[in-house]
Amino acid sequence: MSPLRQQYIRLLTLRGYSQRTHESYISAVASLSGHYGRSPAKLSDEEIQNYLIELGRRGLSFSTINVAVSSLRLFYGQVLGRPMDELKEVLPRRRGVIRRPKVYAREELRKLFLEGCRSIAHRAFLMTVYGAGLRLSEACHLKVRHVESGRMLLRVDQGKGRKDRYTILSLWLLEELRAYYRQERPGIWLFPARRGGDIPMIDGTAQKIFYTALERAGLPNRGGIHCLRHSFATHLMEDGVDLLTLKMLLGHSHFSTTAGYLHVSRKRLAAVRSPLDEIVEAGAKL
Repeated sequence: MSPLRQQYIRLLTLRGYSQRTHESYISAVASLSGHYGRSPAKLSDEEIQNYLIELGRRGLSFSTINVAVSSLRLFYGQVLGRPMDELKEVLPRRRGVIRRPKVYAREELRKLFLEGCRSIAHRAFLMTVYGAGLRLSEACHLKVRHVESGRMLLRVDQGKGRKDRYTILSLWLLEELRAYYRQERPGIWLFPARRGGDIPMIDGTAQKIFYTALERAGLPNRGGIHCLRHSFATHLMEDGVDLLTLKMLLGHSHFSTTAGYLHVSRKRLAAVRSPLDEIVEAGAKL
C-alpha cells in the first residue's frame, strides 16, 4: 500500500466516514491513478479533468461522477495540500436533471406485500422498509432490540451521516414482525443473512427479495427498493404530515431534501384551489 493511500485512509477514518464512503472514495482515487498508470500526485489538472469527462462518456450518472469529484477534492486538498478554492475550479460538480422520485400507489403496495411475498420473512422485511420509511442499509442493520413496541417506535442506529433517530412503528407492522419472530426466531439482527445467523442481511439479498416480489405481483420497477421509502414519505405528505415531522422520520439533514416530496404529492396539488374559481364564482353571483 502506497504512503498516499495510507494517508487517505487515515484521513477518512479520522473524519468518521462510513465504510461505504471509504470504499467509494478510495476506489475513485485508485481508478484515476489506474486510468493513467501513474500516481495521482503526478497528474496535471488537464488530465484529471479529462478523466472526469471520460466518466461521463461511459454513461455514469451525474451523482456517481460527483462522488468522484468529492473524493478527489478531499484527496488533493487534504492529502496533497492544494487550496480548496483552486480545486473547485479544477473539479467542478456536475449539474444533472432534477428527477422527482417515483412512488407506488397504496393498492400496489398491498399487492406487493400480499401477492409478491411468499414467505413471512420477505413480507416482514419489505413492510418494514416501507412502513418505517427506511433506507436499504438501515433496514438490513436493524436489531431485534430496535423494535420498541412499548413506545410504538423503531430505532435507527447510525443511519446516513452516522445519525441515530426514531421512526414510527405501525401497529400492522408490529403484528407482522411478531408473527415473523415467532416463526424465524432471529438472534441479534432482526433480518439476518441466514436463519439463526450472526451477521445482517446484505444489500444484494434485500434487492433480490424486492425484485422477486415485484415480478410475482406484476408491478413495474419504479426505481428499486428505495422507491418504498419514497412512497412512505409521499403518502405521509398526502395525509397531511408536516415537513418538520417528515424530515425527522426520514433522517434528512436539510429541509430542501424533504421538500422534494411536495412535488410528488398529487393529493396536495389537487387540493389547491385556483384563484380563477373565486373570480368566476364571484361573477356568477352578480
